[in-house]
Amino acid sequence: MDPLTTAPTLKTERLILRGPRRADLPAFTRFVTSAPSIIAQDEAGSPEDAWFGYMIGVGHWHWHGFGFFVLEEQATGQPMGRVGLLKHVHWPDVELAWHLFEEGEGKGYATEAARAVKTWAHDALGLDRLHSYIDVTNARSQAVARRLGATTDGTRAAHEPEAEVWVHPVDTP
Repeated sequence: MDPLTTAPTLKTERLILRGPRRADLPAFTRFVTSAPSIIAQDEAGSPEDAWFGYMIGVGHWHWHGFGFFVLEEQATGQPMGRVGLLKHVHWPDVELAWHLFEEGEGKGYATEAARAVKTWAHDALGLDRLHSYIDVTNARSQAVARRLGATTDGTRAAHEPEAEVWVHPVDTP
């Protein structure tokens, strides 16, 4: 199945969280170039942008030992999005992030997968706190953060001024 990383496989009630594969790139490219959620945020990119973004995700696993998991729906085997950990060069903290493909939205997959990633981050990596950088207009992601137990005081992320910093305690899933 051409794994591109040494990411572990995590399972939830409905999902398999696994490392990225070459075969996942078309679904990610559709997301980056044409997903309604991306277009609504005026963040759509080109196929080249998708490729670079995907490669950055693969590189995270090699550089940090963590990155985005692909969410595979157990019932269909189809990729539904990505949830994982990021730490870019100038970011002060590790981010817990999620991107659901159109067919994965509205099913609770982001929350389900992020809970599994939080547990893995604590148990395997020893992390006791994660952050999410969420656009102030992105009510759906804010709702996911709340369901995960995250809070914000309205502080903005230095690297992304339109995003609030949400803090996730990781001592419990």
